[in-house]
Amino acid sequence: MPHDDTRAEVDRLYEEAEKATEAYNKADERADSLREQVGTAQDRIARQQDRINSMREKLGSLAGAQYRSGGLDPSLALLFSDDPDDYLDKASTLDRITAHQAGELKDLQDALRELSQERAEASRKLGELEKSRKAVAAHKKTVEGKLAKARELLNSLPADERAAYDRASRSGRSGMPDLGSGVPASGRAGAAMAAARSALGKPYVWGANGPSGFDCSGLMQWSYAQAGVALPRTSQGQRFAGPQVPLAEARPGDLVTYRADASHVGMYVGNGQVIHAPYPGAPVRYDPVGMMPGATVTRV
Repeated sequence: MPHDDTRAEVDRLYEEAEKATEAYNKADERADSLREQVGTAQDRIARQQDRINSMREKLGSLAGAQYRSGGLDPSLALLFSDDPDDYLDKASTLDRITAHQAGELKDLQDALRELSQERAEASRKLGELEKSRKAVAAHKKTVEGKLAKARELLNSLPADERAAYDRASRSGRSGMPDLGSGVPASGRAGAAMAAARSALGKPYVWGANGPSGFDCSGLMQWSYAQAGVALPRTSQGQRFAGPQVPLAEARPGDLVTYRADASHVGMYVGNGQVIHAPYPGAPVRYDPVGMMPGATVTRV
């Protein structure tokens, strides 16, 4: 294809890779959340099992006494069943024993039912986690495929054309622009902006959130983390991390998301400039706030 078309196709592939990267980040964030939920559920199950074991030990002495006295009450025999459902199904025999014993067995019945529910919930979350892991792998494959295609196209250009594209991809300013007299909306916004500026020149690394490399939302998350603020991992999530303000009222430290799907994000630094991690091959840099369509501003 003509060289201009090749460069345009590379730009398109980078944009699509960025969108796929955000999908990857979202899936990875979901997997992390599910892993935490599964761990919590497993901890609850372990505690509940310990409680049930303790209750069974307490009631076991009663069962032993009844056995030695001539027989084991069917209600107590159920304590030694390996099948909780079997126990629950036959729990109607509780009226055979004393009120005190019935109360203790009823507590055990409730504990077994709760344990069964906890296990079912943990099993469901494990299934969700496996699906999320597959989604992460699929998005990763999509990103890598698009980036590989972009590199292949770039390598097909003559050396002078490729060098020209490389220069153009780094046309943003890495030096200190005139940021004007704008004042951050808060101390945390100022601290986040200082952190972002400290990352100038660091490489774009898809799926990375610092400190040695960043994708677009990773840079914003890392910068605000240095200010003690936890942002969502994705640019879509960051778009709603605070109130929206008009672009004309943007202040240093505000987040600026782009495109209708908020698939790119940068940080406003003043005087019509943002700092952001653009795309592979272009390190963290300054660019005009109007560099992409659909800019929306979020104050954190």
